[in-house]
Amino acid sequence: MTLTAQKVMRDSGQRVALTRTSWRVRGELRPFVPGQTVVVRFLRNGREIHEQTEQLRSIRGGAAGEFLTGFRSRSAGRVVVSAVHLATPELDTVRSEKVRVNVMRPMLGGSITRLFQKGLARMKYAVSRTGVFDSATVRAVMAYRKVNGMPRSYSASESIVRRVLAGKGAFKPKYPGDSRHVEADISRQVLALVTRRGRVHRVYHTSTGAPATPTVLGRFRVYRKSIGTNAVGMVHSSYFIRGYAIHGYPSVPIYPASHGCLRVPIPDALAIFRWIRLGDRIDVYS
Repeated sequence: MTLTAQKVMRDSGQRVALTRTSWRVRGELRPFVPGQTVVVRFLRNGREIHEQTEQLRSIRGGAAGEFLTGFRSRSAGRVVVSAVHLATPELDTVRSEKVRVNVMRPMLGGSITRLFQKGLARMKYAVSRTGVFDSATVRAVMAYRKVNGMPRSYSASESIVRRVLAGKGAFKPKYPGDSRHVEADISRQVLALVTRRGRVHRVYHTSTGAPATPTVLGRFRVYRKSIGTNAVGMVHSSYFIRGYAIHGYPSVPIYPASHGCLRVPIPDALAIFRWIRLGDRIDVYS
């Protein structure tokens, strides 16, 4: 009899699940004998916390029996799962190997931080994979909050960690048919690089024009690129109309603050500059 943990995450070879989130164990027993049952046991710190009896159902043309057992824990800790078929006149006692799952609270640190960064990266937010809550991760959290209409701060609450690990909250392009292009959403203050197939490449935190000097709305093309820092502190600039450009800048607050340009954090500026090509469309909308 074999056991496999499903709907869990993987980090450095270990299985991870979140508290109050359902996961399950799939078991397979050979041979299949109709009417047989299996007892599935869940233990934490050597103490049994749950027991479930499951009926086998035929799979693989009757060559094996299968069972699925769902589980959810309110408490953190390592959960060890085993299963046993107790002897009947038709089938001997059969025991499975043990499966271990680390149930963790969605608080950043260790495995959760690594999984959190992996989740943000899967949704194409510009994030590092260092395993620590570094400045790149902080910026990605801000972009995520902006995309999802959340209060603008650089912290990752437990609810945000849960959402990210569940794969919820990705940026959806407004103009997926525009081939390779950049989308600047003024209302949400985010910048997205979109591939020619309409898929998001990266999403960034940005700051656009202040109320007195608003960013011009419309659909433009990149007509000039200037690497390095110019006389007014613009870093790696991609111009799309007159003096308006996407560029790095030391100050990228959570609100519109530029003179009309699309500011991005300096650590992100070079990657954005290298991705944008002359002639690429820039869609600026509110």
